[in-house]
Amino acid sequence: MLARWGLVAAYAAAAGANQLLWLTYAPITTRTAEHYGVSDSAVGWLSQVFPLLYVLLAIPASIALRRAFRPALLAGAWLTALGGAVRLGDTFTAALIGQILVAIAQPLLLNAVTYVATTAPDEPKGVAIGSAGIFAGTALALPLAPALSIPTLLVVDASVAVVVAIALTATIRPAHAVSTSPLPRRARPALVAFLGFGVFVALMTWLQVLLEPAGVSEDTAGWLLFAMVVSGVASSAFVSPLVIARRKERSFLQLAAVVAAASCLALAVAPGAAWLVVVPLGAVLLGALPVLLNRADPALIWLAGNTGGIVIAVLTQAVSSRPALAFSLLAVIAASVLAVA
Repeated sequence: MLARWGLVAAYAAAAGANQLLWLTYAPITTRTAEHYGVSDSAVGWLSQVFPLLYVLLAIPASIALRRAFRPALLAGAWLTALGGAVRLGDTFTAALIGQILVAIAQPLLLNAVTYVATTAPDEPKGVAIGSAGIFAGTALALPLAPALSIPTLLVVDASVAVVVAIALTATIRPAHAVSTSPLPRRARPALVAFLGFGVFVALMTWLQVLLEPAGVSEDTAGWLLFAMVVSGVASSAFVSPLVIARRKERSFLQLAAVVAAASCLALAVAPGAAWLVVVPLGAVLLGALPVLLNRADPALIWLAGNTGGIVIAVLTQAVSSRPALAFSLLAVIAASVLAVA
């Protein structure tokens, strides 16, 4: 039994490492631009390339996982490690090439979560742990990047990616009974992912800009995002399995919509009270993802979520000069989940 949980843990670490490398530069955009001698918008592409490539590669990656699960999953882990190593070239070109490699690996890792979970003694808990590992990588990236110099940060990231790739290679065996039968491609869970994960991505992208007029510093905004993601990790690991076990998925998604909408409205009216709402926001927005992954094909859920992230982040950017309107827009989008959950 420990060996079966070991594969889930190694997978969670590999998926988390991929997220860690994805967000390497996002919390330190200005410093990265100065380091490489490029513009802030150029640095933005080091993160934005991920959802764009995911939309293109989600279905091919899912096919690869179903046809050759072990090689495809290991390819994701080692592509992440290779991308981390390429970034050590310490030029913007090396950084971009490395990020593209890590972005190609992302759908191979993220789409595997429900397949890996079939090896666990408790499949819903396996999905939850895998999802929590993904979000843990996101959470770790937020405080790690500002704390280290860029050369040191790149070495740490690359080292983590190599170690977890070795761990996954040592843990996954050809004898592991992994079910790669596709889950149903249901439209409603995908639409919920489009809306809910889209709101989360928009907040991750624009929270600091939207809170700045209220006197919230960049450092404080970073810690707010960290708190939001950590609460999501905890919710994914501990709340989501209970929801699935008790078959309360629809009720939880409806509650998530109400909490997310109310929290965004609170930010629109009283942005200075952000500390009071980011924890419940993270808990419901990220806690909903394992529930959705348990209801439909993971490739479809991640594809819908990433597409929603692109669309809703762009809509938020269009009104970012008016924070109250931007938060109100996100509240309306979150509330619309009630119609499709």
